[in-house]
Amino acid sequence: METWDALRARRNVRRFAAKPVPAEALERILDAGRRAPSAKNWQPWDFVVVTDPSQLSELARVWRGAAYVAHAPAVVALVAPEPRDERESQLIQFDLGQATMTMMVAATDLGLGTGHASVADQDLARSVLGFPRGRFCAYLLAIGYPAEGDLRPLRRLNRRPLEEVVHYGRW
Repeated sequence: METWDALRARRNVRRFAAKPVPAEALERILDAGRRAPSAKNWQPWDFVVVTDPSQLSELARVWRGAAYVAHAPAVVALVAPEPRDERESQLIQFDLGQATMTMMVAATDLGLGTGHASVADQDLARSVLGFPRGRFCAYLLAIGYPAEGDLRPLRRLNRRPLEEVVHYGRW
C-alpha cells in the first residue's frame, strides 16, 4: 500500500479477526515505532509485545475503554520513564504519540488494523507487563486483522473539511 493510501485507510479497529499477526509484521511495526522522531533523539519508549490471551484479558482491565484489547491477537504497550517535570511530561506524550501513529500507519500498510487505549491502572499494568519502577505504561496499541474485512481508503471521512481546519497566515 502507498503511504497516502495507508493514511486514508487507517482507522481505529476494535474488532479483530481470529487470526494471528505474523511475527515479521509485528517486527516491522515495532521497527517503525523505534524509528519515530523524538525530542533531541531521546527515544523515551520501550515496547512490550503481548500475544498471550490471559495477559491480554488482564491488560483489558487497565482502562475502562480497553475491553477490546482482550480479543486482539497482539498488543504493544508503550512504556516510558516517569517524567521529572511538566516539560518532560509534555515531551514524552508528544514523542509517544509520534511512535504510536508511526506504528499505526505501518500496520495499516500491512493490512492490519489498530486500536489505541490509555492506561489508568498503572499497578495492574506493571503486574501484567513487568516493567520496572520509575516507568509507566502510557498507551496500549491493539493490532490485528479487522473483523470487518480489508482496510481501504475511506470514501466518507468523518472529519471536519480541510478548508475549515486550515488557516493561512493567521486565524
